[in-house]
Amino acid sequence: MSDAAPLDPEDRKIITLARSARARNGVPEGAAVRDETGRTYVAGTVALDSLRLTALQTAVAMAVASGARSLEAAAVVTEATDAADLDLAAVRDLGGPGTPVLLAGPDGELRVTART
Repeated sequence: MSDAAPLDPEDRKIITLARSARARNGVPEGAAVRDETGRTYVAGTVALDSLRLTALQTAVAMAVASGARSLEAAAVVTEATDAADLDLAAVRDLGGPGTPVLLAGPDGELRVTART
């Protein structure tokens, strides 16, 4: 990220929250989303026998269940090198086209910003 502009403090915050969720819960992914009012929702991967959700799908579901009407941004901390199509679709469903999805590694360094 050396040539990129510095991250907005609010975007850095959701990456930090996502990283914390991943570490705290010992899950493959942590995610955080920020809604239109600035509230954040943080989640980890859900891997039950009867239910499988990525961390970002879970965070979007938490936002919807809490009454969020749209999303400003989303972040995922993972070993993966690109955002999954289902994750982008979940963010697009609530945030609309063009919502940024920040993909960071376990060290919290931004790898890429995808757009829904």
